[in-house]
Amino acid sequence: MIKKILKIVGIAIVVLILAAIAIPYFFKDKIIAKVKTELNKQLTARVDFKDVDISLFRHFPRLAVGLEELQVIGTGEFAADTLLSVKQIDVALNLMSVIKGDKMDIYNIALLQPRIHAIVNKDGAANWNITKPDTAAVNPADTGKSTFALRLQQYKIEDAWIDYDDRQGNMELLVTGLNHQGKGDFTQDQFLLQTSTTASGITFRYGLIPYLSQVKTSLDAAIQVDNNSNTYTFKDGKASLNNLELALQGFFKLVNDSTYGMDMSFKAPSTNFKDLLSLIPAVYKTDFDKIKTSGTAAFGGFVKGTYSPVQMPAFGLDLSVKDGFFQYPDLPKPVKNIQIAMKISNPDGVPDHTVIDMPTGHLEMDNTPLDLRMLIKTPVSDLYVDAAAKGKLDLSKITQFVKLESGTNLSGLLDADISARGNMSAIEKQQYDRFYAAGTLQLSNMLYKSKDYPDGVKVNNLSLQFNPKNVTVKDLNGQYLGTNFEANGEVNNLLAYTFKNEPLDGQMNFKADEINLNKWMGTTSTTSSTPAAAQKDSAAAVPFAVPANLNLGLQANVNKIHYDKADLTNVSGKLLVKDETVTIQQLKANALQGTMEINGSYSTKASKINPDINLAYDVQNLDVQQTFNTFNTVQKLMPIGKFLSGKITSQLTMHGKLGKDMSPDLSTLTGDGSLLLVQGFLKQFAPVDQLANSLNISQLKDISLRDIKNYFSFENGRVKVNPFKVTVNGIRMDIAGSHGFDQSLDYTLQLALPRSLMGTAGNTLVNNLASQAQSKGIPVQLGDSVRLQVLMAGNILKPSVKTDLRETANNLKSQAAELVKNKIDTVKNTVKDSLNQIKNTAVNSLKNELKNQLSGKKDSSQTSSSKPLENVGKQAGESVKNTLNGLFGKKKPAADSTKH
Repeated sequence: MIKKILKIVGIAIVVLILAAIAIPYFFKDKIIAKVKTELNKQLTARVDFKDVDISLFRHFPRLAVGLEELQVIGTGEFAADTLLSVKQIDVALNLMSVIKGDKMDIYNIALLQPRIHAIVNKDGAANWNITKPDTAAVNPADTGKSTFALRLQQYKIEDAWIDYDDRQGNMELLVTGLNHQGKGDFTQDQFLLQTSTTASGITFRYGLIPYLSQVKTSLDAAIQVDNNSNTYTFKDGKASLNNLELALQGFFKLVNDSTYGMDMSFKAPSTNFKDLLSLIPAVYKTDFDKIKTSGTAAFGGFVKGTYSPVQMPAFGLDLSVKDGFFQYPDLPKPVKNIQIAMKISNPDGVPDHTVIDMPTGHLEMDNTPLDLRMLIKTPVSDLYVDAAAKGKLDLSKITQFVKLESGTNLSGLLDADISARGNMSAIEKQQYDRFYAAGTLQLSNMLYKSKDYPDGVKVNNLSLQFNPKNVTVKDLNGQYLGTNFEANGEVNNLLAYTFKNEPLDGQMNFKADEINLNKWMGTTSTTSSTPAAAQKDSAAAVPFAVPANLNLGLQANVNKIHYDKADLTNVSGKLLVKDETVTIQQLKANALQGTMEINGSYSTKASKINPDINLAYDVQNLDVQQTFNTFNTVQKLMPIGKFLSGKITSQLTMHGKLGKDMSPDLSTLTGDGSLLLVQGFLKQFAPVDQLANSLNISQLKDISLRDIKNYFSFENGRVKVNPFKVTVNGIRMDIAGSHGFDQSLDYTLQLALPRSLMGTAGNTLVNNLASQAQSKGIPVQLGDSVRLQVLMAGNILKPSVKTDLRETANNLKSQAAELVKNKIDTVKNTVKDSLNQIKNTAVNSLKNELKNQLSGKKDSSQTSSSKPLENVGKQAGESVKNTLNGLFGKKKPAADSTKH
């Protein structure tokens, strides 16, 4: 009996285990369909995920559902932006709610490695507005038909990355390494939510000013949740920014999907200067726990009001430091007498009412003072600035005060005395008498080295002169990556660039002795030693991104530029950097034993990964072999160059995209151009060699060529060559067709061959072709010269020459028709030329006759002066008759000597 019971129990356990394993799979398709249906109902964005992982064991007894590799991609103007990507969303569900299908109860949610990129464009549109309009107000009865029931008790977010980029407000918040979790009874309308948050780094920028940089952050807060009013009230919130601790209180209210109400305040309980000092990255990064400090500080602020696409809340920030002092124990000198008073205020949320006031900013390094002050008002309507900076600094002594990152060297002398006061409108209207700006900034003998710049950046001299109109760069010279450079020019809107993030406008003249662009662009001609290293290098490679906030013109003169495998000398031209695009204008250089002129553009505005390129060049007398071996693109466009020596002249226009390695993406290239082979020698070219062997004509091997010009176009990976003519050793060839970037061939050659050049095998082939044509009813009379058509296929290294008799015989018929057409066209043109000549003769005769009549003179040479047109008519008849006889080979019969 006991054995039977144990057996029954054992069987039951096995059945339950098998059921636990099998049940999730029975409902997998149903769950996937339900998830996708709900997402499509709610969102306008493109949503996709790789798979759904279902298990009864991971959250037993609840059903665990994992959504793998979820992506939410925007639409419209945000179609290229990924709003959200999540490695996995792990959800715990009530199994019975899934089986019944009328609702799904959710108990727990976890987001693993979410990546959120929230964007507000310059017009105020947000990429997260992807939910479809709420129909609850139109159809109230539908509110009871929800298929989801939320019984959430806890949630968590692991290793999140969040980037909030407000391009309209010119601010950005970047959060890395975010971990967050919350616990509470979400089934209640009102409950207490316990949250814990940490982030490895928070960076906040407003304009060009970075207020926070990679600040380590934590937040523990108890939040009173009121679902009836969508209000979240902070109770005893505690936050930390590096060493600075803050107390938080207030509330946050969700009004609708894009509008939020808030009344939050924060304050640092501690007045220790060291805690505030921790917000400076360079100081906090190295041995911060060992640093000695003194002095007091205060830090606090608030945010109050409504945030929406058209409104901002009021805000304020107060910061003060008195008698600040810090010194590293193993460094000889302190930074002392630090005095800071700064207040940022906005009373009503109107951006133009923001005021930044820092009346005092002072510190001393080695008893050398540095003083700053700044007042900014009306930043939107008409920026007002009243600022000044004065101080001298020996950069080599900074290491005596502050620890720099390992491997960093810095030296040089900085001397600045700058002041500015007035409204930006005065500069924009060129009313320079209403704006005060004066001072100089001098930097000499500066050398900076770091792990990012191991070769160092050296500035021998930088001299800036400030005036109301602009900032004049009187002199800039230095060395970078083996290049000696010098520059001068002017910058016209430094204040608008600094405080309003407007594009920096200026004109510069630049000279350099030698530039190795392979080093400047971070590329190398050598390959990685291992496949793994090559794959890593390829993954890490990204194209050069053109800055978005520049509008600079650069007139450049460089003695020599080395790029890839090419050396360009006597380089001159103009570069314009504007709207995330570098435009090249009339860049001229000597290269590859010839000359070149290049116009074009390189843009990363549409894509940072695949830049757009436009190129137009005009090259003269370039060496074919050097050009072919130097540029990969030429090898694809003109593969015959491998077997050709000599000089070419070419014009080309092209547009397309580059890949991550800055090489052209051949599938995107479209363009056209012309190519003139000034003189050259074709040797060991397989397609021509095979043709020479087929026709038994040795003269087609090792061909000397001169003044051959053709026109071509390319797209979709193929180069189309327009018909052109070549005459080699008495052999005329009409050539047309195409070849692919994969070096496949599709060409047609029409040859006019003197039979005397063909050997026995070649003449036998021609005779066979003629016999084949006659058998098809095409009369062929072979003369001293024959016309053939040859089809070339295969690829450039292994070509195939088609000499099929039937195919070639059929071509003979079309050739005959073509010959007749050409003959008729020739007759038309010749007769036309003759008639034009006769017309001119008649007009001249009439002119002379009229002149003689008016003057009363007679032309003694004319036997019938009264009938000039009759004489012209006779001449016309003879001329046309002779012309036709000459064209069709007719001759006048010889005179019969027997007749008298």
